[in-house]
Order: sequence, then structure tokens, then C-alpha cells
Amino acid sequence: MSTTRINAVRGMNDVLPPSSAVLERFQDRAVAALRSYGYRQVRTPVVESTAVFRRGIGAVTDIVEKEMYTFTDALNGDSLTLRPENTAGVVRAAIEHSLLHDGPCRLWYYGPMFRHERPQRGRYREFFQTGAEALGFAGPEVEVEQMLLLHRLWRTLELGPVGLQLNTLGQAAERLRHRQDLIAFLQENRAELDADAQRRVESNPLRILDSKHAATQACLQRAPRLMDYLGEASLAHFERVQHLLHQEGIAFTINPRLVRGMDYYNLTVFEWVTDRLGAQGTICGGGRYDGLFELLGGKPTPACGFSIGVERVLELMGDAGADGAAGDVYVLHQGGATYDLALGAAERLRDAGLDVILHAGEASFKSQMKKADASGAEFAVIIGGDELAAGVATVKALRAGAVAAAFGEQQRLPLGVLPGRLVDALSVDDADGAI
Repeated sequence: MSTTRINAVRGMNDVLPPSSAVLERFQDRAVAALRSYGYRQVRTPVVESTAVFRRGIGAVTDIVEKEMYTFTDALNGDSLTLRPENTAGVVRAAIEHSLLHDGPCRLWYYGPMFRHERPQRGRYREFFQTGAEALGFAGPEVEVEQMLLLHRLWRTLELGPVGLQLNTLGQAAERLRHRQDLIAFLQENRAELDADAQRRVESNPLRILDSKHAATQACLQRAPRLMDYLGEASLAHFERVQHLLHQEGIAFTINPRLVRGMDYYNLTVFEWVTDRLGAQGTICGGGRYDGLFELLGGKPTPACGFSIGVERVLELMGDAGADGAAGDVYVLHQGGATYDLALGAAERLRDAGLDVILHAGEASFKSQMKKADASGAEFAVIIGGDELAAGVATVKALRAGAVAAAFGEQQRLPLGVLPGRLVDALSVDDADGAI
């Protein structure tokens, strides 16, 4: 009896070894960076009430109009949605659980998001984001702090050139005056706009500024500039952001067309971009969203945050030669009593905090050494008949670099000192890569 093979749903991506090892490396370094700035983890449901996103993101946005996975709960008729982003959900949780009762808080998250988009490089229908939200913090300083956090993370991940783009959207009253003049301009020049932009002239004209259509962009070169409508306070806020970034040596460009995809943003918005991923050049975006708490039924609360497109960052990590090492040590043996000794040695190495692969089954040392080398481990620990008789292990460095230079190419070590010696040797590499 034959059955049809079942494949993954289009746009839903499997993450398999060795790519999963690169993902783990990203997760470890991202969490370390977030913790170093005082952020604590929050987890919210994958499914939320549809109103969270309609009210939070904006009803007339691509995400809400075209991309959300929305369905009706068969038991009670509620409209539910797989989250397309997580900021609105975090704010909903903060309001529901009074997280700011004792003052502002810094939160981070990691998890899957869902948007029904056309799958392409770096963009899937199920995709993952790591993000951070600073809730209850007014002023530009916390925005700059988040940009510094991200700059530090890109360095630790060794991503290579990643550019920071900035813009300011001002406050609601300023955007309203700009909106009125922008609508008048767009109505006068409607024939030059693409069909999607024409549809948005009255409903959401600011989103037209983010259009990728060449003719529309040419028309927008003559459009009223939001920056010309900003008051003294908004301009001072943006000047402060720029001053602090200059002070810390962070290069940036001002992009007046940068508006982001959600309606909840105000004042500073930013994106980190690269030219190495084709059209999907944005790897991280964020900004301030002081009005979102009120939109979701809370008290007026200043806030800002960002989200990282994990799949896109993983592609850059691959470009940068990120390793997919499966462990620190690969243990070889000849079966029988040598396996018994190798098993105990592997457990003691794990007790010392090392990641260890113990060869399964029996094979020649030549075959095992090929597997050890392919595993990405730094060391091969060899226990054969001679080592069994002497109560030692032969240790061979598998990679060129600081660890091998400090340890030497090969040594025979008593089993009692083996864990400590390898921990010391591997700490050379940790120190060498410290930021």
C-alpha cells in the first residue's frame, strides 16, 4: 500500500543540523547581550485575540489587511490570530498583569511569528524573532541604549558590515498636520501612484512613503516632508539620539522614508540593514511607541523596543563563517573494556562542563577520526588498548588556532587530570573571543 509523502506547509521552515548549531550560538549570544543590559524574559501566547493586533498594529496595514492568520474559535466564536509580531502581545500582558506597578521594566522574548507572505530568501510564513521592550521609559536615552545593545550583539556575532538607519515620526498632532498636506499632495498626483498607494491615499498615506514602487517613489520626492512639521520638542528628542550615538562612535544615516510597518510608532524609529541579503535587507527594526498602551486599554505609558529577524541574522552568520561545532570533545575507543573506560571519561568531561560526543558502536580509529574531525570538536580523546593499560588518554587537537597553539598538537594525559586540562585549554579560546 503506497501513501503520499507529506511535506512541510509552504513557508514553514525546518531548522536542521548543522544550521541548528548556528541558531544555538545566536540564541546564547543574544540572551547574554540582553541580560547584560538588564532585560528579563517574558513569554506570551502564540494565539491572541484578533483585536490585539487590529487595535495595536493598525487596521489599515499590510499585516492586518493581508498577512494575518486569523480564524474563528469553533467553541465560542471568538476571532483569534496567530501572532504576526510580539510587541502588541507584550503590552497586552503588561497591562493585564500590572507589570509596571513597581516601576518601569525591561523585557525580552524569543519565539515564532506568522505572516501569510510570499516565501523568499530570509522570509518565511513562520519566522522567529528575538526582541526587547523597555516599558515605562521616557526620553531618548533608552532608545540609544537599545541601539548600543544591538551594535554590541552584531560584534559578538561577527556579522560584518551592518548599517543603522534612523528617522523620527514626531508626535500625533505633528503627524496629523503633515498627513493633511500629504493627502492633498497625493490626491493632486494620484495618477503617478501605483494601485496600492492609490488605495491608501486617504486611509493610511504615511505607509505610502515606504512604497518600493519606482514611479511612486519618484513622485514622493516632491511630497511634503514630515521633518518640516516637527515641533521643538520632537526635534530636540531626535537631536539627543544623534548626539549620544555620535558620542559612542555609532555610525548611522537618516532615512526620511523610514516609517516601519505598524501604526503604533512615534518619535524615533530605526532599522539595521545589510546589502548582503538581496531585497530582504532589514535584519532588525524598532522604535518608540508611546501610544500603544492606550490603544490596548491601558494608561498612557512611554515605551520603545525592537525585534530581530532571526532567519536573516543566521544567513549573515553563515556568510561570516560561523562554525557549527557539535561539541568540545569527541571520544574514540576500540569497544569492549576501552568503551567502558571511554564512557566514564566522557561523563567526567561533561561533569566539568564540556560538550562531549562519545563514538557509538565500533569502527577503526581512522574512521572515528574522520567523524571526530567532521563533528567540529576541538579535541579528540583517544582510548585504545595502550591507554587502557596505562590509565591515560591520548588527546589530539583537531583545529588550528589559539587552543591548539596553547595545548600542543598531541598529549597523553592521566584520566584524573584530563577534564581540568581540557577546560583550561578551551578557556584560551573563550578569552581570545571576548569583547
